[in-house]
Amino acid sequence: MGKLKVSISMSLDGYVAGPDQSEKDPLGIGGEQLHEWVVPLRAFREGHGADGGEVNASTPIAEGILGNVGAVIMGRNMFGGGPGLWGDDPWKGWWGDNPPFHSSVFVLTHHAREPLELEGGTTFYFVTDGIESALERARAAAGDKDVSVGGGAATAQQYLAAGLLDEIVVSIVPVLLGSGARLFDNLGDARPRLQQVEAIEAPGVTHVRYART
Repeated sequence: MGKLKVSISMSLDGYVAGPDQSEKDPLGIGGEQLHEWVVPLRAFREGHGADGGEVNASTPIAEGILGNVGAVIMGRNMFGGGPGLWGDDPWKGWWGDNPPFHSSVFVLTHHAREPLELEGGTTFYFVTDGIESALERARAAAGDKDVSVGGGAATAQQYLAAGLLDEIVVSIVPVLLGSGARLFDNLGDARPRLQQVEAIEAPGVTHVRYART
């Protein structure tokens, strides 16, 4: 069985998304700055059907986001489409007809929906019975490969508070967002014990890998 892991970018003041997230600003105001380190990379561009791009110290981190991943779990906010019922013409995600996941993706939601099969081997399944059910289904789909928690913050928090995450990679970007969504909020009495196992300095970002102890 593979690991349950999350890779997420964070501002220097601890936010993984900016304030006022919306369909116009899915990462919140200023949140796109958190991902400026990865967008120019060849590994990112190839995953999104583009050519060219840079190779630098961040490349192994970018490759590892979906490397050896057999299934992905994400929240309704990351999948998008707004809260509430799906409607007659339901949202199909931010990524077009050929999303970069190329695996089964399990979306945590309060509203049931039929699976959405897209190009490239990506199928979205909509899970209404909680994080444990989503993880069980994701592990079954992934086989011996890893399961990635794609986000957003609330979804990562739930798995962190439940003590289920095996690995966290935090990519710290030197910007200050002032407010927004924090990764390490809303953990209740949970105080997961983490061990730093790697730190990588790269252009515009520092990557820190933690393992559960």
